[in-house]
Amino acid sequence: MQISPGNAAALTHSPTLRRLLYEALAELGLDPTDTYRRAYQGMPVQALLIDGREGHDNAPLFWQALPGLSGDADIGLHLAEVMVPRPLDVVGYLLLASQDLQQALESFVRFQHILSGGFAAVLQPRGERVALVLDLNYRGLASLRQQMECLALLVIKLLASVTDGDFRLLGLEFRHAAPRRLTEHRRLFGLTPQFEQPHDALIFPAALLQRPSRSGHPRLFALLSQEAERELAELAENQLSNRVRYWLTLNLGQRTCTLRACAEGLSLGAGALQRGLAQQGGSFRGLHDEVRRQRALELLGAGQAIREVARRCGFAELSPFYRAFRRWYGHTPQVMRQRDRAMPSCGSGMD
Repeated sequence: MQISPGNAAALTHSPTLRRLLYEALAELGLDPTDTYRRAYQGMPVQALLIDGREGHDNAPLFWQALPGLSGDADIGLHLAEVMVPRPLDVVGYLLLASQDLQQALESFVRFQHILSGGFAAVLQPRGERVALVLDLNYRGLASLRQQMECLALLVIKLLASVTDGDFRLLGLEFRHAAPRRLTEHRRLFGLTPQFEQPHDALIFPAALLQRPSRSGHPRLFALLSQEAERELAELAENQLSNRVRYWLTLNLGQRTCTLRACAEGLSLGAGALQRGLAQQGGSFRGLHDEVRRQRALELLGAGQAIREVARRCGFAELSPFYRAFRRWYGHTPQVMRQRDRAMPSCGSGMD
């Protein structure tokens, strides 16, 4: 797949979690359809399908509104408490068919973007412990407390089923701030999580990775892996180049957007990121330049001051921004703005 210029396609996620949420909302006495309709505040709510994809950046609407709609400050935990984890997609079936917990988690990390293009999940060795990082990222938002607490408890229940109840949590880390009360966290997780950490992560004994699964099935695992590879390849919107664009859009003007920083943000090594983009016919430098170019045009069109445009495009000084702008468009930002004002019906500038 060649990387083409232009705006990145919106990231997507599978409907798997939403199907479980519908069941859990009903179990808690909440009307699922009405809850989603009210959370989306008049925006159309996509029909719940077995197949198909949903827009990744719509999810925060639901999770941010849910505590107020339900009257429950710990609604994410209580939804996961009544959820029955079961395979609803190829990734779920892969976990159950894996020979041991390590193969299951490696499959989860390998095919995470079938579940959501916003995932930055990775398995991190920590001596005699292992951390399963479950970061989910959204444009302009920090980690969503209700979603991550729900997801953490759901994954714990799923891993318990893979290990026939032997999964044991040693620690739990969340990026969001600690809520006022932790009674439900201690009851449901069996420990007190750490908050305001660098990642959302489950910590468990490394020895569990070699725990054989009674549901392991090598031939079925091989068939499911082929299907997962096919599904992953078809998700152009969640491919690496698009996720790099997404990361750049999130961080441009907020931090230094280097190759290494992007790789860390996507839970990859810098070399793996370079190789992956090269296989798609592009580079980090090219994508960085593309996102800067698009943002400069958008901000100028919105009437932002040129110095602010430069800052929000990640330029510390005006002179390199002017050089880059001339390279992109052949003239200065002032000329672009004057021309737009003189010919409002003729578009926003030469490409």
